[in-house]
This record gives sequence, C-alpha cells and structure tokens, in this order.
Amino acid sequence: MYSYHKIILPLSKDEWLVDSYVNASGQLRLGSFLQDLDALAGVVSYKHTGPGTENVTAAVNRISIINPLEDFCDLELSGFVSYVGSSSMEVSIEARKAEHLGDGGLLLTCTFTMVALNSETKKPTQVSPLIVETPEEENIFRRGEGNGIDLTLPTNKAAKRAIAKASLTTQTPTPEESLLIHMTYLTHLQYTDPENPLPKPETTIYMSETSISSTAIMQPLLLHDPSTFDAPVPVGSILYLKATVAYTEHWKEGSRVQVSVQSSVGDVAHGSFTETGVFNYTFFVERKLEVMPVTYSEFGAVT
Repeated sequence: MYSYHKIILPLSKDEWLVDSYVNASGQLRLGSFLQDLDALAGVVSYKHTGPGTENVTAAVNRISIINPLEDFCDLELSGFVSYVGSSSMEVSIEARKAEHLGDGGLLLTCTFTMVALNSETKKPTQVSPLIVETPEEENIFRRGEGNGIDLTLPTNKAAKRAIAKASLTTQTPTPEESLLIHMTYLTHLQYTDPENPLPKPETTIYMSETSISSTAIMQPLLLHDPSTFDAPVPVGSILYLKATVAYTEHWKEGSRVQVSVQSSVGDVAHGSFTETGVFNYTFFVERKLEVMPVTYSEFGAVT
C-alpha cells in the first residue's frame, strides 16, 4: 500500500502551534485536531489517485479515542488507503504519541470515506485498484470490503434502505421497543401524578432538557465539500445544529452518554431548509446518569 503518509505535530516544542490547538480549559481542542485528520485523509487519497481528480470527504465512519491526551506532546498522525471501491476509498488513520511504541501510545483511530470526482463534471470517477502484497494488508482490505464503503455499490445502497426502513417513521416498533416505550411511559406518569407523585431521581433527566442549538455561517477555510452524509454544506450557507442526549447506559463507575446532532442548512434566498445529516457521539462521564424520553419522536431517537 503505497499511499501511506505520516506527519508530526511538534506540540511539545512549538508554543505558537499549541495556541492553535488549546481550548478555554487548557485542553486539546478536538475540532482543530479533526480538521488535521480530514486534511491527512485528503493527502492520502491524492497519493493514491494522483492529481487528476478532486477528492472529497464523503463520511467519517468511526472515531475511537483509545487513550485521551492528558498533556501536550509531539503527535504522530499517519494514514493509508485501506480499501478501494469503484470511485471511493477508505482511509484508515491513527494518532499516537510520537516515538512511543505500543498500544499505550495510541491515542485515536478513525476511518474516512473519500470519493474521487471528475474535475470537470464533478461526478464520481473510477480510481485505480489497491495493490495488496502481504497477509496483513489482505486482512485490512477484507475488513474494508466488509464495511461496504463504496458509495456507488448496490449493496451499500441496500444497507441505507434497510436503515431507513428501521425508522419509526416507516414502521411500528418491535415488541421489545413497544415494551420499553410503555414501561418508560408508566414511569413518567408516576413522576407527574398530581395526587401521589413518585420523586424523580436526581440522576434522571428528561431528554427535552438536554437539547441545545447553534447556528453558524460556513466559511471557506472550514469547508470540505461535501462534508456530510446526506447533502453538502456550501460556502456561505447557514448551518443549523441541534444536539440532544439520545441514550445513556451505566458503564464501569459512570455512564456512557450518546449525543445525537442533527444538522441542516438554510437557503436564505428561498427560505428553505435541507437536512444534511445526523451524527452520533459517545462520551463517558464519571457519574450515574439516565436520560428519559417522553414524546414519541424522542423514543424514535432512542430506538
């Protein structure tokens, strides 16, 4: 696999560089870091396709933080093309402490799906096949093949249709989901009973109380078009984001908290909105928490 590329961020040596990555609490600003990962995925994809195409980010398949970064040190970011479809590429990336061997130095792993576009027609174009030479590379390639990352393959389209059919907007809940909805509904009635209310635990929070919204105007330096799952976010458009805690579960000595972020863009000239995607993030908090849906649409986010 000749698309391998590696860069070093000298965060332990360059104070000016650190200023561009630090947040208000003195920790690593993940947004800036993710921009670097996206840029690296672009470099890797161009090493595979050459300069004759326009490669864009189609999806961030999964980001797993293995060991949180506790202090600023030199970081090594590396990536390579791990699978190729007809017009799309899976780029596998990892970030680790520079010159730190072993799993203890591994900070983060992720995969990006990049699509090669014809520079004139802006339509997907054929990319060269991947040369696999070792048994390890063969295993990596087969794993990417199982992920079905090629956006033009019928199997991937079928998978998208299967996900859509599972939505509560198209079918009734399963028996297990119906039981969960009913039990949660009965519990909510106990909390709101005017005659003999059951005290709601301090660790239980209504889902509606977890929502926050923000609006931003897309700037050229922040855009990688298209950078979302369902629709592009053009430069100059207004991006609307709504984040809600959709699910919680007790894990170890705390809780896993899944946050669902819905994004859409507004067309100022025509007053219309386009849904651009739903993104899920999982966080760990060091205390017991439980989110409670109440409305049918909130249960849809959970199920």
